[in-house]
Amino acid sequence: MVIMSPSMAFQPVLERIAGEIERTPGRGRPADYIPALAACDPRRFGMAVAELDGTVYGVGDWRQPFSTQSITKVFTLALDLAREGDELWEHVGREPSGNPFNSLVQLEYESGIPRNPFINAGALVVTDRLQTRTGDAAGELLAFLRAESGNPSLGFDKDVAASESANGDRNAALAHFMKSYGNIDNEVPVLLDQYFRQCSIEASCADLALAAGFLARHGIRADGSRLLTLTQAKQVNAVMLTCGTYDAAGEFAYRVGLPGKSGVGGGIIAIVPGRCTLAVWSPGLDERGNSVAGVAALDRFTTLTGVSVF
Repeated sequence: MVIMSPSMAFQPVLERIAGEIERTPGRGRPADYIPALAACDPRRFGMAVAELDGTVYGVGDWRQPFSTQSITKVFTLALDLAREGDELWEHVGREPSGNPFNSLVQLEYESGIPRNPFINAGALVVTDRLQTRTGDAAGELLAFLRAESGNPSLGFDKDVAASESANGDRNAALAHFMKSYGNIDNEVPVLLDQYFRQCSIEASCADLALAAGFLARHGIRADGSRLLTLTQAKQVNAVMLTCGTYDAAGEFAYRVGLPGKSGVGGGIIAIVPGRCTLAVWSPGLDERGNSVAGVAALDRFTTLTGVSVF
């Protein structure tokens, strides 16, 4: 084991991890239920680490844009929480779901209140509330990601958004069901358009590691302004730890030991509060929708460096 001192560079660790991943057989399968993602090569791999001052280290395909998918739910949550505070938690819970991310099961016996903001139903509620407050939730999110990453070229992938819309019956059902309980304000087609655009944003590991830096800086944005209070930043990190990797959050906490959020595009972000942020991408997924190589790489990172929240 290599235990990292405060002055130790991340680059040699990333290169060691990339070599180990390259020799690892079995990388899972891309998300074939979203046709625009199905053709991704599961052996692609990139990883980046961003320090609090914006210094970024990377390896492999760390500057290759990919479909961020559910990773964006973290940023939408932060943007809405900054605007409405604890009122948000009256409309979405903070508990692990124990069910697939697109499940309808819990909504009926919990009166249309999603279990947490990272399953699809919860993310729809958060997007809906941000839409009500901004008039363009997806546009607000994109502007934030561009500012925090320092990359003005970030944008929506229209093909991915169209692919998700064409295969979005389950999300439509979730939205209509919650609207019947009064937990959705906007018209469902408007909400779904915002949600699918949000999930279609393309970004690289470098972009995401930088954009998530405010969570490692306890709510402070890249320009030094405060987005979240100390308490709110702690809340977002806590929900990421317990709910950020679908119904495998316990396994992720056990192996990696960091707040994290995955997406079915193969990306994962992870936070080391007060130290750095990480982003990893490899399109091959396990049966729960998490990147096989991505989880393995983060596991190795915390093992090699001794950096975790535990």
